[in-house]
Parts: sequence; C-alpha cells; structure tokens
Amino acid sequence: MSASDFAKTFPLGARPPAPIPNERPLGAVRLLVRFWRNPLDTWTRFNFEYPITQANGVLGRVAVVCEPAAIKRVLVDNAANYRKDPLQLRVLSPGLGKGLLTAEGGDWRKQRRALAPLFTPRMVQAFAPAMVATAEWLVQRWSPLRPGRRLNVAAEMSVATLEVLQRTIFPEGLSRDPRDFANGMSNLVNAIGALHPFDVLGAPDWLPRVGKRSPAPALKFFNDAVDDILAARRARGAEPAQAADKASRDLLTMLLDARDPQTGEALSEEEIRANVVTFIGAGHETTANALTWSLFLLSQNPAWRDEVEREVDEVLGDGPIEAEALEKLPRVRATLDEAMRLYPPAPSLSREAIAADMLAGEKIHPGTLVVISPYVVHRHKLLWRDPDHFDPTRFLPENREAIDRFAYLPFGGGPRLCIGMGFALQEATIFLAAILRSFRLDLAPGWRVAPIQRVTLRPKGGMPMVLQHRRATAMRAA
Repeated sequence: MSASDFAKTFPLGARPPAPIPNERPLGAVRLLVRFWRNPLDTWTRFNFEYPITQANGVLGRVAVVCEPAAIKRVLVDNAANYRKDPLQLRVLSPGLGKGLLTAEGGDWRKQRRALAPLFTPRMVQAFAPAMVATAEWLVQRWSPLRPGRRLNVAAEMSVATLEVLQRTIFPEGLSRDPRDFANGMSNLVNAIGALHPFDVLGAPDWLPRVGKRSPAPALKFFNDAVDDILAARRARGAEPAQAADKASRDLLTMLLDARDPQTGEALSEEEIRANVVTFIGAGHETTANALTWSLFLLSQNPAWRDEVEREVDEVLGDGPIEAEALEKLPRVRATLDEAMRLYPPAPSLSREAIAADMLAGEKIHPGTLVVISPYVVHRHKLLWRDPDHFDPTRFLPENREAIDRFAYLPFGGGPRLCIGMGFALQEATIFLAAILRSFRLDLAPGWRVAPIQRVTLRPKGGMPMVLQHRRATAMRAA
C-alpha cells in the first residue's frame, strides 16, 4: 500500500499524544526540573529538524545526533571511540548491576559471547508454544469479564509478559506473584529513572536526593527474589539426572552453564544475578509497553483497526495460533513497529566521546556527551513522512525497505543491539494477534494519555481501556 493509498483509505487522525517541542533551549534550572519530571519535555524543535545539534550546558558539551550515517558511525563504525557515559551508568547500575546492559569493554564482550547462544533464532522459535499458551491464558482470563469492563491494559500486559518469562526462562517460577514483580519493576523503574538534579550534575551519592523515591525497597525485593530463583534452580541441578534433564533447555539453565566460547570462562555470580534482573526487567518491559501503545493507537484509528482485525480473522480463524502464521500477519507486525516508532521502548541512548571525531559534518570534541534518542530520530522531519502521526503502512513489506536501518532504533543498533529483540517481537506479535481475535479495547472515556520517560517510555498513570468481546459483538450484529 502506497502513502497516497493510505491517506485515502485511512486519513490521518489526531496527533498521538506527545509533548510539544520547545521553541528554544531551556535555561539550566528549567532543564533540570524537566529532566526530573519527564525528560521528553526537554527537547527543542531544532532537535527534530537538524541532523545534529550541539550546545554547552549543565551536562557539559552535548551533541544530539539524528543523521543515520552519523548514528552508524557512533554505534558501529567507530564504536570503540564511544563509551557508556557516567550519567547513563549512574541511572542504570543501581537496578541492573553489571549485566549486559551496563557492562563495558572486555566484560561486556565476554558476557555477549556467552549469552548469544541463548537467543538464537532457533532458540527463540522453540519458545513460541509457551508464548502462545500464555496468550491463550490471557484470553481465557479476560473471557468471563462483562462487556464494558475497565482494565488497566499497561498492568495487564506487564503481568502477561512476566508469565511468559515464567514459562520460558524460569520454569520453577519467579518465586513471587507476577503481579508483585510487575509492581516491583514499576517502582524500581520510577525510582531510578527519575533524574534528580543532583544525578544530572554528578553530585556525590552521599548528598540526599530530597523528593526522590528511594530504589532500596524495590532493589531488596528483586535481590531476594533472584536469590530464591537461583537457589531453586541449583537445588534442581542436584536432583537425579531425569529431573535435571527436564529443566536442561530453559534459559536460566543455559545462563548458569554459559561459557565464553573464546576463553571457556563462566559468568561470575554478580554477572549471573545482574543478567537475571535484566532478563526480568528488559524482558517484559519492552514487550508490555509495545503492546500497550499498540492497543491504544488502534483504539484511536478504527479504520486501521478494522483492517488488522480482518487480517487476524482470515489468518488465524478459530484454530490455535501456529508459529508459521506469524509471517502471514504483516499488518499486526506493522502496527507494533509503528507503535515502537512513536513510543520506542528505550527512548534515549548516550555515549561519551573518547577522542575527537566528525559526525554529520561537525567536529566532536573529546568528552562530548553524544545523545542518540530513538524518540527524536523516529519523529525527525528529515527522516519520516508525517513523523508525528500514526501510519503503520510505512512498515508493510513493500514499504519498509525504504527505511534506513539507522533511522529506526527501537532496540538500539550495532554490536549492542538488544540481544532479546527476536524474543520480544515474536512474543508481541503472538499476543497482539490473540487479543485482537477475541477482544476490542477502547480508551476509557475522559482519560488523558501522556508518555513519560522513566528509563523506558510508558504511559503516565497506566492505560485504562474498556473491554468488548468482538465475537459476541459480531453475532449480535448478524
């Protein structure tokens, strides 16, 4: 479908909710306040219109890079010159330790090599039946609910995606109720993701962050839960061979047995713990947010929703969901891709330049904080047609080849591309298809949706939606 065909069939609706960019750069005080409240409110119009913008401010020298070739240089061609910056590590390390997301240099390379076999396409495909079973579990859970029932879809998706992890990575269980995990992760993300002015300025940790929620209770919850998970698995490993064989192919066993193929070195206890927390956090947060934003955007675009529902009905019918059917759902996948364009799971990446370089025709000085914001890149006027509007046809097979690989970064790019990308996309496609086959969800009347950046990009206050049963509606209409 061409852009003109889409415009005729699915006219662009209202602009999906997002902060209006500032007309000029903010002063130091306003910038710090907005960083704390919601970093999305700090962007200026120039960031969305120029390939690169540089300025000096409270963060030192900052370069916001949006040109795909320059992004590729930072993430791939000259990646050795760009390391994780202190602010990013200060934000993420308290919650994620020294796992794959925060490790650097040799430590990161060792972990990446050791963990790569856990997420090969073959391994991910092997988990499709567990994902389908969990999607069917969600459908069965919602089926008895009366039409018009109000659900917080953000919370529902969080619990459902944690259930997937429980069936694929942690078969002995998460050691806690998934709802407690969902609440715990939400509390942790809100605590570490709120950038207190002292964090931005690099003030010492002993200075109290007045007004900032402490991550300590959530960290204790996760540390205790992870200890229990690992203890349960190690106890299983001591059981007779047939019991151990039953558990031998899940991802947690593979994590414990992982070795660097170059050195034969195992992960340390600290690295194992950090990556378990990373799998739990990133492994469900990405998918839950993508599904939440997709269902919201479909509710605001009924003509496209009708189109996607028809595709799901034709491909899936009334039978079970087969993994092979996922390739026959281009509109479902395009909806997810467009949702992650408008609301990318990781809205900002940053690196610190070690040596001087050239990006997008401008000199980058050593020590410059180089910011690559998928949120900004995905809405950039030089890269996208109608960038602020929902248009999933740009991701249909006949159109997506025109999109530069480094203009679309929902899972990052380069060597540090999210290792669980295939897992998340397969899971999200299965869930969205299963939900749309059985239900229709509309935004709760009067609710104002607003994206907020707290490490990930989530809807502020959740996403209350009203549930309808599609098939019951169809039968009544007939």
